[in-house]
Amino acid sequence: MHRRTFLTLAAAGTLAAPRIAAAAETIKLRELYTKMEEFSDLAQALAGQRVTVEGFMAPPLKAESSFFVLTQRPMATCPFCESETEWPSDILAVYTKRVIDPTPFNVGIDTTGVLELGTYTDPETGFVSRVRLTDATYS
Repeated sequence: MHRRTFLTLAAAGTLAAPRIAAAAETIKLRELYTKMEEFSDLAQALAGQRVTVEGFMAPPLKAESSFFVLTQRPMATCPFCESETEWPSDILAVYTKRVIDPTPFNVGIDTTGVLELGTYTDPETGFVSRVRLTDATYS
């Protein structure tokens, strides 16, 4: 590439395009499922890739955990702890490398990780998930 071409492309922002394309795509929980509660075409296309999902952190199942559940709407109580609370069908298990610092249940967060599809039972908690993020971070 010639110097002038490089400077022209850099000034136009064209050289930054590959970094933008490599960024995690932001999606909503509802976009992962069809109305029949099957994986959407979008979820299947993004499986194995880093994505960012918007939602709310449900109250953690246990202290000192590197796992939490992301929900589409705020949940004030842990559905596993309260028998009368109905657990929503549009949830996402999130596995981090570090112990989580719980956020208030009504504060929205963005969670980024590798999207995995298919049934998985966590050996430590017994939590069964159909979809999850691994190697995740949140803010």
